[in-house]
Amino acid sequence: MLKQLDLTGKTALVTGATGQLGRVIARTLADCGANIALHYINNEAKAQELQREIESMGKQAIIVQGDITRPETAPRLQEQIQSSLGGVDIVVANAVIQYAWTTVLEQAPEDYLGQFESCVMQSVYLAKAFIPYMKEVKGGRFIGINTECAMQNFETQSAYTAGKRGMDGLYRVLAKEVGEYQITVNQVAPGWTISERDRSSEPGHDEGYTRTVPLKRRGEDQEIANAVAFLASDLSSFITGAYIPVNGGNVMPAI
Repeated sequence: MLKQLDLTGKTALVTGATGQLGRVIARTLADCGANIALHYINNEAKAQELQREIESMGKQAIIVQGDITRPETAPRLQEQIQSSLGGVDIVVANAVIQYAWTTVLEQAPEDYLGQFESCVMQSVYLAKAFIPYMKEVKGGRFIGINTECAMQNFETQSAYTAGKRGMDGLYRVLAKEVGEYQITVNQVAPGWTISERDRSSEPGHDEGYTRTVPLKRRGEDQEIANAVAFLASDLSSFITGAYIPVNGGNVMPAI
């Protein structure tokens, strides 16, 4: 029997849900039937606005706040979500620390530490807090937002690339460690994506980038969210440990 992309009855946590991509991911998972825990760190007004939007879709939504790079945050979020929505079936690690890109010699050491905390330790803390429930119910989806930059090694991207490369290693190992519990662990790796911010401003100069993309365009945020929803669903039940570029073929991992 053909499975459907149906998340009815599931609860999903999206970290960084008030960000450009996070909002679209949260809406998409809700549109597929999931109840949503919306994590934010500073923008409470945006989180509340998104909560009302998802509730208007007929789904439950709560907002949870905290610095996801601190070890005490994820256990607290787990308790809050458990008491309001029940156990979390889907974790989407989307939050990331922003910083200025520059050369290795000029990059501040704390930027490397920040990217490690954001890309690697966020997922470690989330796994420790939320995977025990998934093991108990013998199923779950753990999804990280990586980037095509992790495979490109361009100038000025050293801290970001290092953090995302470390994240990739963590996800591959975690996939092997929890697979016997029917928990899948995967990554979605966007390219340079068109978001709400791009649509509300003057078009950027992207000709140089799109020339390198086989599909000759930039991806849409909805296309990234669609990949996340697929990995969150039963349609992806036999996919784990994957790094999936959603970038029009700009990066093609070799076998």
